[in-house]
Amino acid sequence: MTVFKFGGSSVGSPERILRIAELVKEDASSGRCRAVICSAFQGVTDQLILMAREAAAPDERYLERLRELEKRHLDAIRALIPPSGQSPVMGGVKMMLNDLEDVLQGIFLIRELSDRTLDFIMSFGERLSNFIISQTFQHHGIPNNFLDTRQVIRTDSKFGAANVDFKTTNENLRRHFSTHTGLQVVTGFIASTAKNETTTLGRGGSDYTAAILGAALEVGEIVIWTDVDGMLTADPRKVARAFSQTEVSYEEAMEMSHFGAKVIYPPTLQPAMEKKIPIRIKNTLNPDFAGTVLSAIHSGSPYAIKGISSISNISLLRVQGAGMVGMVGVAHRIFGALARGGINIILITQASSEHSVCLAVRPEQAILAKELLEAELMMELHSGKVAEIIVENDLSVLAVVGENMRQTPGIAGKVFQALGSNGINISAIAQGSSELNISAVLKSSDEQKALNAIHNAFFFSMKKPLHLYIAGTGLIGRELLRQIHERSDAILKHKGITLLVHGIANSRTMLFDRNGISTGNWEYLLDERGGPMQRDIFIKTISDINLPNSVFIDCTASELTGEVYDQLIRSGVSVVTANKKANSGEFARFSRLNKLAEDHQVTYAYGTNVGAGLPAIETVRSLVESGDEIISVEGVLSGTLSYLFNSFTGETGFSELVKSAREQGYTEPDPRDDLNGMDAARKILILAREAGEQAEPDAVITGNLLPKEYYAISSVDEFLKKLPELDVHFEKLRKNALKSGKVLRYLARYEKGGGISTGLEEVDAGHPAASLKGSDNILVIRSKEYNERPLVIMGPGAGAGVTANGLLKDVLRC
Repeated sequence: MTVFKFGGSSVGSPERILRIAELVKEDASSGRCRAVICSAFQGVTDQLILMAREAAAPDERYLERLRELEKRHLDAIRALIPPSGQSPVMGGVKMMLNDLEDVLQGIFLIRELSDRTLDFIMSFGERLSNFIISQTFQHHGIPNNFLDTRQVIRTDSKFGAANVDFKTTNENLRRHFSTHTGLQVVTGFIASTAKNETTTLGRGGSDYTAAILGAALEVGEIVIWTDVDGMLTADPRKVARAFSQTEVSYEEAMEMSHFGAKVIYPPTLQPAMEKKIPIRIKNTLNPDFAGTVLSAIHSGSPYAIKGISSISNISLLRVQGAGMVGMVGVAHRIFGALARGGINIILITQASSEHSVCLAVRPEQAILAKELLEAELMMELHSGKVAEIIVENDLSVLAVVGENMRQTPGIAGKVFQALGSNGINISAIAQGSSELNISAVLKSSDEQKALNAIHNAFFFSMKKPLHLYIAGTGLIGRELLRQIHERSDAILKHKGITLLVHGIANSRTMLFDRNGISTGNWEYLLDERGGPMQRDIFIKTISDINLPNSVFIDCTASELTGEVYDQLIRSGVSVVTANKKANSGEFARFSRLNKLAEDHQVTYAYGTNVGAGLPAIETVRSLVESGDEIISVEGVLSGTLSYLFNSFTGETGFSELVKSAREQGYTEPDPRDDLNGMDAARKILILAREAGEQAEPDAVITGNLLPKEYYAISSVDEFLKKLPELDVHFEKLRKNALKSGKVLRYLARYEKGGGISTGLEEVDAGHPAASLKGSDNILVIRSKEYNERPLVIMGPGAGAGVTANGLLKDVLRC
């Protein structure tokens, strides 16, 4: 035998009510289901409370809301019941609404709303909905009786959250069901005192009603129908990857419900726990899904925790002072004062030194709680034994719950590692002696990020998401998006990493989507849905979305973009950049960015700054980190200049080679940005810094390939027209080298104690750079361990494909 309970969302529309009629019909006809408990139509209880408060204000708008309420219920009758049967149902509903209007009119006249009167007003929600549902069942072939639970559930007179008199209630229920053998459609949430005064069981009390009935009748199962697939590992509105659990123990469900899991009302569990009656949570919209069973049995689970829940928007009170150490009875006084003031304490934590106590309360009770404590501890505050009581607002409390935590070492460490690695600071921590729950208080702005970080750490440790934001959609950015689109499945298979692009921007347009942007048609989405690019808003939005494992990828060459790295890293966002500007500017900034990333436990990766996809920076860094000492680094580091001089055989003039390289995308839009040698200078400076040099940009002696007057030409076209005048000069350099059996190569060089330089040089056939082809780079590294036979890295050092691949490698290291 079972009882069914349907929540407000399950009876939120006529269509959903017809759906529950279908769900109930078979179980009712077989006698398996004895009672159906329904909440008020979705949103009606809130509407009733608002009407009551408006009437007490007094505000005549309550009448308008009353008409809306009447229309909604009469429309439901028209949609659910055949015309021939509508009149008596409408009559019954109008009689109830007339009673409601009379009460509201009385409140309006006396301008007073008591808790007792509010309970009576709230009762109309369940009475109206269950009366209509009962009549709907009758007209759809489901015989039943309508049961107003005020007739059977007895409580005290604590209006708003009444306490049940279980002895009387159980007797009443058993007596009623022994004389009414058919299906009962039962009002949830409401009850009455011994004087027949209407009371309510607290918000969510319809669940409680189902448990009271189930326990009194000793049913085999209580089924709570809602709009989600059972009890999930987290709130799906905050954690997109949350999934339903097959089984959850009563204790786990109690902890998760206390800390914000809204699938079940916490008091519901007590009557079922006492009788060891399983509670099944099912989805009205997906009835074939088995849902979640809450029971006394703790079954095995492959996960160390069962779920994560949170309470948004709390306040934290800090009571601290040296005088509290060893002060007998101070905790009793603190909690006694708050209890007398009716303050509900959500979380308590005390330092082992007895120096401080932290209390989490609802924000609306925070000021009163502070005043109560100040009054109780007046003497201690005056004498300085207790410091000023501090109230912190805009906080959330997050709870990690699971019975397996008792047997699994390292749970707390894993929780705090997940939070710390995502730049989330904790204000307070609490853990019960049962080891069933670890709670942490943190900023409300970090709540969703924290939930996702912990959820990924415990449930998807082998399949982690990286949330990407890409700036720049030129050759490199476009190619990176192509590679992400084509390689995502392989990356998931081999690395267990899901790549999700949430933001794309270029110099004109930006686009965000918290659920992810399709990498298959990002150009269309950017054009159609994107807004004007504003750098500050782009960066702020990344911080506001605040997802764990977020990565900003800089595919631009803009100095402006590099200015925001600090802000992103401080927000817990990793930065991967192909942009050399930030790392080749002032040394203090280069050092600060690396230190900042280390302090905030995020990644600052710039492997593509030198050699595109070649492991140039990675190799130098690993040698230094292993204790080796770099003696020198030399090579061809500019893909553009490598292509020009590798191709400069005398068959084509130097100026034509420059034009050809520009057309093929090897050079910057303005080739002078390559011919001035600054690209190679920036790269060798970065390598020197990785080798341990605290060098500034002006320490690099840069060999410029063009006379100064060529930089004064305003347009690129004019420059390219004038460039052939230098063909004779470059041809002469080539021939002079050839006479000596050498070739021209633009080399960058760092020598420990010998300086940093770049310039055009003649190299003989035995030099590693002499045999370069195309736009290849080469790097020759000498260290104490690689001295006689240097370490040589050679390969494509330019091009969108290899650069994007290098960026992708850096992203996966995040």
